[in-house]
Amino acid sequence: MLRVAAQGGVQPADFWRLSLKEWRLLMEAPVEGLPLARSEFERMAEAWPDDR
Repeated sequence: MLRVAAQGGVQPADFWRLSLKEWRLLMEAPVEGLPLARSEFERMAEAWPDDR
């Protein structure tokens, strides 16, 4: 598992801090879907504003 993580760019120290849930999430195939529509993005931006 450490070898796979290193090939994916995860440093050893970071690997050892991963929870099992995080590791499984990293190993899942990427979810592919349609791009977010502008209107949906704007709705989300209103609901969760970025206060930076």
